[in-house]
Amino acid sequence: MKTAPAKNIDEYISSFPASTSKLLKQVRMIVRKAAPKAEETISYGMPAFKYKGRVIIYFAGYKNHIGVYATPSAHEAFKKELSVYKQGKGSVQFPLVEPLPLDPDQQDGKVSC
Repeated sequence: MKTAPAKNIDEYISSFPASTSKLLKQVRMIVRKAAPKAEETISYGMPAFKYKGRVIIYFAGYKNHIGVYATPSAHEAFKKELSVYKQGKGSVQFPLVEPLPLDPDQQDGKVSC
């Protein structure tokens, strides 16, 4: 039986096991901090952030990784840092078995503003 698509990001994140949910929350908090005026939404079944009517980033949970789908310029800006991760055109995969590459004070998913 297929489950209904998530209506919002909270619902999406809560559909994953606790360890995956923690990583998804971290991604969400980092995006919120980087783009505080962006609007949260679900698009193509994934959490997304829109700014001025355009999606600027998507992220999603999978069996073995967290996928992040940003603009090509964002990937280019972090080319060196992302080089150790599996990538596709406009995507990067962060394995679930490794911590996200965050500043030490952001490891708990909380972002100080």
